[in-house]
Amino acid sequence: MTSTLLIELRTEELPPKALNTLGNHLAASVAEGLAKAQLIDGETEYTAYASPRRLAVQVKNVKAVQADQHIVKKGPAVANAMKDGAPTKALEGFARSCGADIADLKIIHDGKQDVYAHEFTQQGKALAELLADILNQAIKKLPIPKVMRWGSSTHTFVRPVHGLVVMHGADTVPAEVLGLTSGNTTLGHRFLSDGLITLTNADNYAKQMRDAGKVIASFAERKAAIQTALTEQAGRLNAQVAADEALLDEVTALVEWPVVLEAGFEGHFLAVPQECLILTMQQNQKYFPLLDQNGKLINRFLLVSNLEADDPSHIIQGNERVLRARLADAEFFYKQDQKATLESRLPKLANVVYHNKIGSQAERIERLQSIAAYIAKGLGADAAVAERAARLAKADLVTEMVGEFPELQGTMGKYYARLDGETDEIADAIEQHYQPRFAGDALPASPTATAVALADKLETLIGIWGIGLIPTGDKDPYALRRAALGVLRMLMDNNLDINELLEVVYQSFPQGKLSENTTAEVADFMQARLAVLLQNDYPHDIVAAILAKKPSRLNDLTAKLQAVAAFKQLPEAAALAAANKRVQNLLKKADGALGAVNADLLAQDEEKALFTAATALQPKIEAALGNQDFQTALTELAAIKPQVDAFFDNVMVMADDAAVKQNRLNLLNQLAQLMNAVADIALLSE
Repeated sequence: MTSTLLIELRTEELPPKALNTLGNHLAASVAEGLAKAQLIDGETEYTAYASPRRLAVQVKNVKAVQADQHIVKKGPAVANAMKDGAPTKALEGFARSCGADIADLKIIHDGKQDVYAHEFTQQGKALAELLADILNQAIKKLPIPKVMRWGSSTHTFVRPVHGLVVMHGADTVPAEVLGLTSGNTTLGHRFLSDGLITLTNADNYAKQMRDAGKVIASFAERKAAIQTALTEQAGRLNAQVAADEALLDEVTALVEWPVVLEAGFEGHFLAVPQECLILTMQQNQKYFPLLDQNGKLINRFLLVSNLEADDPSHIIQGNERVLRARLADAEFFYKQDQKATLESRLPKLANVVYHNKIGSQAERIERLQSIAAYIAKGLGADAAVAERAARLAKADLVTEMVGEFPELQGTMGKYYARLDGETDEIADAIEQHYQPRFAGDALPASPTATAVALADKLETLIGIWGIGLIPTGDKDPYALRRAALGVLRMLMDNNLDINELLEVVYQSFPQGKLSENTTAEVADFMQARLAVLLQNDYPHDIVAAILAKKPSRLNDLTAKLQAVAAFKQLPEAAALAAANKRVQNLLKKADGALGAVNADLLAQDEEKALFTAATALQPKIEAALGNQDFQTALTELAAIKPQVDAFFDNVMVMADDAAVKQNRLNLLNQLAQLMNAVADIALLSE
């Protein structure tokens, strides 16, 4: 007999940011345990439930009893089991461990040799015998960084657990977990339900919790209900909701019976930059700000209540009152900050430690100015403008608003710069120099902003790496990996030499402050991060072929990758890649320096033909490279395949005559330079 199995752990309020993960992990682990115990008939099908005060799982088609199992327990090899006609201790011990006589053992072939074996039928165990262990193992696997104890219990969990439901169809399955004995009763919403709820059937869990308990147990269902209600409410106001997925997930994890309400705040608060107001509403209060059709904040917002009331006005007014105090703080900070210019705040940066080994933010600003000015010249931007933007880029760190909301650094600098009379170009560069903040974030929009952003990230990379704080494993406290990826993304859009930039940044630090190997090590680190970045879109071997050349200018990288991908599809590509590998192996055996080919020493027709073909090919490839037509440069190689094949089939490179051998190696070197002009195509053969 199979039925749906229901398990519910009723807890105190669970951590909202981890709720959905906990629910999914518990459900998956329980289902996996049941499947391993051969308690599921057919495909494993389960549903996870997670609300603030419960984690639950429903698993379909669970058996009440395991099927009987035919067990074959293998013992010692026949060849070693008997000695002088008597059983060895190994055979006797095996029989004893099986509870059988030696005469009852069978001889079977295990694929390699004949062995003694004990065959028997093991009666299937009941679900109740196995379930507690399955659930305990699932609980142990949960990703809980810090567990709790409660009362006098020695059991631990992410929050105190007060109830356990285990039902198989309409039957309660006896089990003891976390010091609790299973039953078929639970509690619903803390305020909207009344008393214990007796569950009638495992299949009816979600419906009973909704109808009798005022709990939408499914995280996904609650989230969808909130999303729909938010969209409908915003639509009635001809507005759109300003919220990200993380906020929606967190709010979903805070309520069991979501009710979306509309509220508002005084219009004069809109004079404060909307980023401050939005952050206050989202981060502190978990509210959903509303934007008009132009993306401007309006003085209405939506909140998700965990209470349903005939007259929700008191709920709305209470939330408005709390938000009003928060917005008043933001307004005060904004007005206070306007009493001093960014320029006047710069001396305070001397008291802000960047790192005790490389000085304060004020010292860092000096470096950023010179680096940004240098980069701006390479980008064709005004060096003086970039230097000014870099000078003011960190000034907002000592403002009241950024002190309260560190997430607004850069953003507040933009607003204050404009109030100080700085140009839009400088103000925007102050904001955008933190970009890209994360994978997929926008790049700085102007050359000036790009110059300051590159200066900021490169200075961090060189400075932090140079004092020995190198990322290891999952530890990267100064986010050097993220900084490296940001630099690489910007360089792929601009014609700058990464090695040159690293050296300029290194020289901006006082002599002796940083390790002598810093630039070389950071360059290698950047190449490794570049491989990670590119492998999201291109096969490993194509990326490896390109990066083997260690490109220092990345603005043509995409074109090269596409060219190598196209070359790989040519019928001649595999043979040329293999030949290139052979060429490189032979060149490693060269005794001295490689030079020009001496045509007079070419004796065999095949090496003469290869020399003629390579010489004719060289100007074509150079012209294609000059036009950045990498695909043509690689495609031209296909024409030389017959001569390459004939050469390797008929010519002994490592000839006895030293001069002939050296000349043939020179010819292969000429060929290698043509083959590897765009990428190391030998790596395509791997």
